[in-house]
Amino acid sequence: MTSALPGPLFFGSGIYRGSSYGRSHPLRVPRVSTVMDLCAALGWLPPARYRTSPRAKPAALTAYHTPTYLAALQRAEETGEVDAETRARHHLGTTSNPVFPEMFRRPATGAGAVMLAAELLATHATGAIHVPGGGTHHGLPDRANGFCYLNDPVLALMALRRAGLQRLAYVDLDAHHPDGVEPAFAGDPDLLMISVHEENRWPFTGALTDDAGGNAFNLPVPRGYNDSEARAVLHGLILPRLAAHAPQAIVLQAGADSLLEDPLSRLALSNRAYIEALTEIRPLAPRLLLLGGGGYNPWSVGRCWSALWATLAGQDIPDRLPEDAAALLRALSWGGGTRPAPEPHMTETLLDPPREGPVRPEITERLAHLARR
Repeated sequence: MTSALPGPLFFGSGIYRGSSYGRSHPLRVPRVSTVMDLCAALGWLPPARYRTSPRAKPAALTAYHTPTYLAALQRAEETGEVDAETRARHHLGTTSNPVFPEMFRRPATGAGAVMLAAELLATHATGAIHVPGGGTHHGLPDRANGFCYLNDPVLALMALRRAGLQRLAYVDLDAHHPDGVEPAFAGDPDLLMISVHEENRWPFTGALTDDAGGNAFNLPVPRGYNDSEARAVLHGLILPRLAAHAPQAIVLQAGADSLLEDPLSRLALSNRAYIEALTEIRPLAPRLLLLGGGGYNPWSVGRCWSALWATLAGQDIPDRLPEDAAALLRALSWGGGTRPAPEPHMTETLLDPPREGPVRPEITERLAHLARR
């Protein structure tokens, strides 16, 4: 094992450029390609920091997914259609999990990136890697689920284990509960799982009392969840549990759908809350794998994940974007529909205005409940 990974790494791929789930799907919007382009425009992706994501082969994906499902997923990509039996069994070709041209290759690229990242981290004493194309935390062994065809967080954690790291932590900041990750590691005392997600929101799992056999902490939060409340959760739940667990590596899923502007949640964070979480979490393990996840507003996702990469890579975030970076944001669109244009700051800056507010009793009471465990 060498002493340290030579600087933070960013894994990207051209497959995200122009790939879409279809014009009526929330994932019609560009996300990873926006992050790649923004970071490149800002000078934050020199060749020494950038890696092209490999595509995982089906045999590697059987670490978690069934061969039958993987064959069905590849067949659907090749033919552009599914039969009724495949749709019923594997949930392919549905409204949530549609057939589209890269439906195997795109998630397999995210999975390949996180598995290679896990191996790199495990063979170095310290290091950090950002895979914005990762974070598909709903995927199940034998079927697609919640826009997720594969479950790359599970595959990453399994890869860390295979490479010799036993004590791990998974922290999920996405607005939706990671219903594909939790059952994969339920009851494993060496793998701490923490999820903060919107209450009464799909997939309607992750109740406050759900501990997955003892190793999971679930905190459903009410709509309007603000930066002050996120700070209380960070210091009242996430940081002390991570410190007590002392993981060898942390996988941090930074789904950006907890931001105020996201159309698929009713939370109200700024991207400053994500940056604060990353900054405070990073020192608590020698290795960090930072993933993307949800996020359906192209401006807020691109800005958030770019700002997280800047934080990880030690880059200064400018108060105002240079013209070439701002032009990238101005060129974005919803890709259809009638949603409003973004506020001016969404195309001129990376950092949101702070969104502080009261820490409501629901938050403090739920934190107190979890602290008693």
